[in-house]
Amino acid sequence: MIGLLMTFSQSSVAQPFHHPYGEWREYNQDWLAACPDTIDENADTFYGFSCFASTGSTVLNAANLPAYKLTLLLNRLTGALDIAFTAAATDDTDVDPTRPMQIKIGGETSISLDFTLDLEIRYNTANQYYVANRLQRDVLLAAMKARNTLTVSLPITGEKSDDRDIHFSLRGVTASLDFMASYARKLAQY
Repeated sequence: MIGLLMTFSQSSVAQPFHHPYGEWREYNQDWLAACPDTIDENADTFYGFSCFASTGSTVLNAANLPAYKLTLLLNRLTGALDIAFTAAATDDTDVDPTRPMQIKIGGETSISLDFTLDLEIRYNTANQYYVANRLQRDVLLAAMKARNTLTVSLPITGEKSDDRDIHFSLRGVTASLDFMASYARKLAQY
């Protein structure tokens, strides 16, 4: 009986594995964390020098992929941690940057992020919004570690102009952060 219990408890623990795309990966409940084998200091995308973990919305786009994503990124060169929201909907809507994004975690007060003051687009993306304000990022990250769900009220334009509530699971955030910290320096080439 004890052996069966040990086997069951070990099988539910995430195990890192090397993916054929050239990166270490680990599934942590509702999150997927990855660290590429190489670091490219001159890369024009975060993929060249970051480990990352993300979860997606249940809403899918035309490519049958999550229309919205929440991503944590660990810069392997500086150790800086970032939070980014991706909007890749294909339903004739777009993000309305004139109105703020509202984030609600559990029963806590909403965090309001202005697209011009608190969020920024980086690298070669047009639809990935990074939390630029360090204090807001740190408050958001602490809440993400302590809670199970996060709801983003995203202002949109288009045929269905309104706010769209997107729900993200936070189950696996802490384990994904631990994986990124552990695998940030596991390299095949630098």
